[in-house]
Order: sequence, then C-alpha cells, then structure tokens
Amino acid sequence: MRDLAETLLTWDRFAVASVVAVRGSAPRPVGAAMAVGPSGEVIGSVSGGCVEAEVYDLARTVLETSQPQLATFGYSDDTAFAVGLTCGGSLDVLVQRDTPALRAALQATVDGHPVSVRFEAEGRVFTESWLPAPRLLVFGAIDHAAAVAEIGRFLGYHVTVCDARPIFATPERFPAAHDVIVDWPHRYLATTHTDEQTAVVVLTHDPKFDIPVLTEALARPLAFVGALGSRCTHAERLDRLREAGVPEAALARLRSPIGLDLGGRTPAETAVSIAAELVALKHGGTGLPLSNLTSPIHRSPARFLLSQRNLLPIGS
Repeated sequence: MRDLAETLLTWDRFAVASVVAVRGSAPRPVGAAMAVGPSGEVIGSVSGGCVEAEVYDLARTVLETSQPQLATFGYSDDTAFAVGLTCGGSLDVLVQRDTPALRAALQATVDGHPVSVRFEAEGRVFTESWLPAPRLLVFGAIDHAAAVAEIGRFLGYHVTVCDARPIFATPERFPAAHDVIVDWPHRYLATTHTDEQTAVVVLTHDPKFDIPVLTEALARPLAFVGALGSRCTHAERLDRLREAGVPEAALARLRSPIGLDLGGRTPAETAVSIAAELVALKHGGTGLPLSNLTSPIHRSPARFLLSQRNLLPIGS
C-alpha cells in the first residue's frame, strides 16, 4: 500500500484491498494492494488481473457501506476464467474503507517514517508494516538522469538528483525526482542519510565529480553503487580510485559500466538497463530470459542463488 500512498492522500475517500494471505502459486505477494476512489478510479493490483473485477466490486460495496470484507479467491474449474486464479493458488483479500488512522499512516510513510498499521475484519487481526521508500541518489544532471529518475520513481524509490551546476540541476528538468539538489555530489553524499537499501547511480562522466563521490559511496554500506561510462573510462576510473586510496574490496562493489546488456542506446533505453540491474540485484535475478530457465519465476532469492550459482552473470 505504501506505493499508493501519494495518490490515496489526494482522494477524499477510498476503499483499499490488500492481499493478507497467499497459498500456493499466486501472481502478487502479501501486501499487494488495489484502491478504488469515489468516482470508480482504480490504482494498484492484487492479482495481476485474475480477480481484479471481483475485488473492484467488493471495494465499491465497502466504499458505500464502510463495512470491511475479507474474501478468499482460489482456483476451480468454474471460476478459473471469471474470478478465480488461473495460476492454481489462492489468496485472501481484505477490503476496507479509509479512516483517519489509515490516512495518518499513509502521510507518515510519505514523510519518510516507518509505519505499522492494524486492521480487523471478521474476528481476525492483521498488521502491516511499511519502511520508508528506499533512496535512489542520481549524480549528474544529464538527459540520462531524467530517464533514470522517472523509472526509479516508478519502481518505488525516493529519487534525488544532485549536480553542482545550477543551470542543469532544476526541478523543471527532472519532474520525476522528489528532490533536486545543487551541490557537489561528494559533499551532498557526505551529509545526507543513506542505509543498506540506498542505491547510488553516478552519471557525471567527469573525474572531478566521479572520483570524490564514488570514494564516498564505496566507503558506505549501500545496496548498489554504479557508474556510467565505457570500459576504457571504467579502467581509468579504477586507477584514479586506487590512487585516492579506495581498497580493492570496495572497488569490487562498483558496477561499471552500469546496467544490463540490453543493446539500447537512448537515455530511456539506458535507464531501463540500469533499472534492470537494480531489480536483478535486489531480488537475486540472473538477467537471463525466463524462457531459458527452469526455476520458479517467483522464488526465494537465497535458495535460487544457491541452485543457479553457475549461471549468474549478475550475482554478487
């Protein structure tokens, strides 16, 4: 529900459906949510399409009655192509109206605070916790940065674009970014909050920016540190980072040239490549076509890494 928060706070009333239990194979995990607004508008998804129509009707009912409902959707021959799950699993969906407490929780998560909310329905109690959105720090206010900011926000990151040049680092050039900062990248990174979920993407292509900010980034326990550039640029960059005192273990964490090999060239295609590497690293993916693999599509990352360790071009 966290990824719907900004939109939900703009609606005067809504009903939200949340997946609270999954059994067997299901297209969306526990916590997936879909909301219906006062005029019938819909955001989010609970099943990737299998049961959306039925959940929509439930949400419209709850919107009118304000009575929460708990529904189970499972596979059967009769419902497989109507309101059932064709993938063979089942899921429980809780549908509830907006409340002052829920709105306060949504505002808190938008403001960057961890939140835990409690729901009750049909004698059962559910608790949902949301951590703040992970940060994506994009250094270098170039065309590629605008595309990276847009896809990063789409993936649920809190996106910051930073560049020392005020003529380039403007909100108008980066409408998808939550924050646009005019400062030297290394100076901003040294003073801002980061954690083990933070991703840093360096697009500056200029040693006077690259080396200081990468030195700072590689000294921190971040989820991802990547830099744009050719293989020749990367080799020269590694030499400069060594001269700056960055140890080899830290250099091994630098993902450059950044992105997966998709063959694209435009800023938008490059951003997709970068985002693909972020997603693959986060979930233990290989970056290989699913048609070439026999493992489950939705899987435990740790278990998959062990079973596919000889096939991993992405792995760390």
